[in-house]
Amino acid sequence: MLISFIVLYLVASIAIGLYAARNVHNTADYAVAGRSLPLAVVIATTFATWFGSETVLGVSARFVSGNLGAVVEDPFGASMCLILVGLFFAYKLYQRNLITLGDYYRQRYGRAVEVSCSVMIIFSYLGWVAAQVTALGLVFHLLAPDTISVTMGMVIGTAVVLVYTLYGGMWSVALTDFVQMIVIAIGLLAIAWFAADLAGGAGKVIDYAATNGKFEFFPTTGETKDWIFFFAAAITMMLGSIPQQDVFQRVMSSKDAKTAQRGPIIGGTLYFLFALIPMFIVTAAVIVMGEAGTKLLADDPQKVLPTLVMEKMPVILQVAFFGALLSAIMSTASATLLAPSTTFVENILRNLKPGMSDQATLKAMRISVLVFTGIVLAYAIIMQGTTIYDLVSGAYQVPLVGAFVPLVLGLYWSRATTQGALLSVVMGLGTWLFFIATGLSEAFPQQLAGLIAAFAGMIFGSLAPQWLPDHKGHVHHFEGTGKAAGAA
Repeated sequence: MLISFIVLYLVASIAIGLYAARNVHNTADYAVAGRSLPLAVVIATTFATWFGSETVLGVSARFVSGNLGAVVEDPFGASMCLILVGLFFAYKLYQRNLITLGDYYRQRYGRAVEVSCSVMIIFSYLGWVAAQVTALGLVFHLLAPDTISVTMGMVIGTAVVLVYTLYGGMWSVALTDFVQMIVIAIGLLAIAWFAADLAGGAGKVIDYAATNGKFEFFPTTGETKDWIFFFAAAITMMLGSIPQQDVFQRVMSSKDAKTAQRGPIIGGTLYFLFALIPMFIVTAAVIVMGEAGTKLLADDPQKVLPTLVMEKMPVILQVAFFGALLSAIMSTASATLLAPSTTFVENILRNLKPGMSDQATLKAMRISVLVFTGIVLAYAIIMQGTTIYDLVSGAYQVPLVGAFVPLVLGLYWSRATTQGALLSVVMGLGTWLFFIATGLSEAFPQQLAGLIAAFAGMIFGSLAPQWLPDHKGHVHHFEGTGKAAGAA
């Protein structure tokens, strides 16, 4: 019965996605839904895209194994990212009428920065999408452990998401996200209510968490090194997620600038509140399952929550849980398949093949979705054994050290130049790689070192005499002028 309901839900998701695909007539429809989405849909698609496998399985497992401080990257940093996008980036970017974030880098700095930042953004999606594919494999394996292996589950789940994303693009993603957000909210609230009842009440769950130090957030040792690593973890997703195409697509898909601002702020707030629910449920699971839960916690914390549902809850709640979980995974997977594919076509392929028609570009985007899906599926299979949380959190370090500084200073510092942006990319990414290769990351977080170097590169490169042309082909010098060079 459970499997029948899940199959029915997957078929319904595909049908909704294909129905939405009727609205796709050009690249703007495919990439940013024709810039026509109302506030409710923007909130839903922002929330649903962020609320993925790492939120339900990864964050909850990390929390119950550690404490609130262990999940500072997600949901704390992740939710703050969306709020910061709404407060400081959405309005300025929406006014530029862009298709991809790479388009902004081209307009502000030129093609060299466009291509380099676009490559980093595309690369960063490997880990994030692989986490969703891994979770899909785990879910299907849990549903039919005797007939579906984790690898086969990855293939089945990826195929389902691919079908509607391939044809409908952002229109399909937005409409399915809207439905999936409703399923997530209802399903998790019902599970939380029942789990609390099994554990003896919500008060008992909260008391258990408090007694076992689960609410500790800040480092307790007082050592400077611990605080530095804590800060680095906090900003990894908070800032590293800002220069990401999936976030940008939701901003640009809005019907107007106010919707573009409000959507991420409300979506980020809802994401944080709902991310607390899986943490509550998994804590209740440890109480309910007793010694078996403790053993599973030591073996694989990611399995605690689904095991509780399968062993202790009625079929209707099993349907609610797996429906919510699949909704969370598929909404994130569809968005993160679309984002790098559109970026590749718009900011790399069109530089290699200038003059492509709109229909040729649309066809190339669909082919790119298909190719990227195959690459991610292979990567996820190879990376089996890596935790979902680690796959996601590690994905954001590349855009943090390479693409964040050119974006924020390009918008808010008129002196930022093409030369400064390129030096920022080189120094940020180079320092990050150097710390990883030499083992210095054990003493100081590589992403923080890379971010500091990126800021230094932008400031020095922009204020120094200019030897590289800007996006207009001009070479500026500051000598004796005191004026901004290369200002947008």
